[in-house]
Amino acid sequence: MENTRTNGHGDPLSVGAYAGAILEKRSPVTGEKLGEFPITAREGVSTAVARARAAAPAWRATPLQERLRTLGRIKDVVRTHGEEYARRISEDTGKPLVDSLLTELMSVPLFLDYYAKTAPSVLARKKVSTPLMFPGKKSYIEHFPVGVVAVISPWNFPFQLSMVPVLSALIAGNTVVLKPSEVTPLTGEVISEIFRRIGLPEGVLEVVQGDGSTGAALAESDVDKIFFTGSVATGRKIMAAAAKKPIPVELELGGKDAMIVCADAHLERAARAAVWGGLVNCGQMCVSVERILVESSVHDRFVALLEREVGKLRVGGPDEHADVGPMTFGRQIETVERHVRDARAKGAKIVAGGQRMDRPGQFFQPTVLTDVRPDMEIYSDETFGPVLPVMRVRSVDEAVRLANDHQYGLVGSVWTRDVEKGLEIASRLECGQVTVNDVVISVGNPTLPFGGVKSSGFGRYHGPEGLLAFTHQKAIMVDRGTAATEPFWFPYADKYEPVRDLFHGLLGGSLPRALFALNRLRKIGGASAR
Repeated sequence: MENTRTNGHGDPLSVGAYAGAILEKRSPVTGEKLGEFPITAREGVSTAVARARAAAPAWRATPLQERLRTLGRIKDVVRTHGEEYARRISEDTGKPLVDSLLTELMSVPLFLDYYAKTAPSVLARKKVSTPLMFPGKKSYIEHFPVGVVAVISPWNFPFQLSMVPVLSALIAGNTVVLKPSEVTPLTGEVISEIFRRIGLPEGVLEVVQGDGSTGAALAESDVDKIFFTGSVATGRKIMAAAAKKPIPVELELGGKDAMIVCADAHLERAARAAVWGGLVNCGQMCVSVERILVESSVHDRFVALLEREVGKLRVGGPDEHADVGPMTFGRQIETVERHVRDARAKGAKIVAGGQRMDRPGQFFQPTVLTDVRPDMEIYSDETFGPVLPVMRVRSVDEAVRLANDHQYGLVGSVWTRDVEKGLEIASRLECGQVTVNDVVISVGNPTLPFGGVKSSGFGRYHGPEGLLAFTHQKAIMVDRGTAATEPFWFPYADKYEPVRDLFHGLLGGSLPRALFALNRLRKIGGASAR
């Protein structure tokens, strides 16, 4: 028996008998109900994985250029329906329409173009060198798809952070089961619609809407790899589930990104960058500026500039042409409030903002804190909200030490007029990406691998690594197959002395001695074959 429910746009959604519970989606801007979505239970997840498994051989056998052509149709769909999709993503998340177009939708054609150019060479079989002691042989490395990939995506960038790993996995020849965040089910429907429009073969991409129980069922299902973006706590659970099989996991987790402002920085630009880098998407980014370490001699001037720039911001919903929208996930406001409260109690000063806004929806004031110390939650833990914590440091060395002495290591930035100095500082930072005199933007560069260290996770996507991450590597060695025997095969009679000479020739750097020993071994092997 089946029944139907509707999503936020009145479209019927089929709900199998195995799935009775629903998600209720409410607007982060007004609080009004936007729709109901079925929660896919364990049986539904298993069915989706089985469909992806059945579709995997044909999709893997599809030539790469044909896969690229099929997925390339997404560009036409996004171009035609992009503004509608941006409105739906903004309705789902509360973010400004500019953000939905710029940081969500535009990233996908950019990555498709990049992989259309690079995937053939990245995924091609490559010849590699073969050592001297293997005469007559050739060596190759090639890659093949892992199989069925589970992608579990977050709510802060629900379109981009779903589409890029999904597309990378599909281009590499895998099939995918995507579980979007329960916080942003409207965007999950947008993604499903896009892949229906391009005519992707049945089962190549399965989308399972649901809550944490759906994600847990997917992590425990018959998949071959899990790609997870989200919190550290959930990442640990994903690893535990994968370890039981075992299968590979890629974890893109949290961040507490440090922005180092040197005394010789262009302070006006740095202040504007801090405001955008820390407050874009209402600060709900793993790559948000969450720690600002400013050299003491320019600290006060920088804070004044920061306060001025924050004061210019317009806060509101997508229809209000705002710079900063509401928080997408209501419970996250409680974390922001706790961090600000703890910081204030321990001596931090609130220069701007500091509390919820008196209006409907999930709005928190853009906030600037000074006199921040490492013992404060606002410094040690990921806030994921519209807060800019500033710390005064005596020197660049102290800033680097503080930046590195942290559980997270995702992204950082360095601000100085001396670019060579900036590069030197960047090399000292323990994180996955660094920008010099810029923030956040490197994440959108498809040529650069993205990922973190320490509690920020492991693995890389984007760049060539973004395709290879969804493959297994295979080594191949080829011989002409004409010789009856080999120098190192049985029997071993009479082979000790030439093997000893080969050993000392190779380790001692004597090429003539090594070649002479190899020639003797080949003659002995040929004689024994006769």
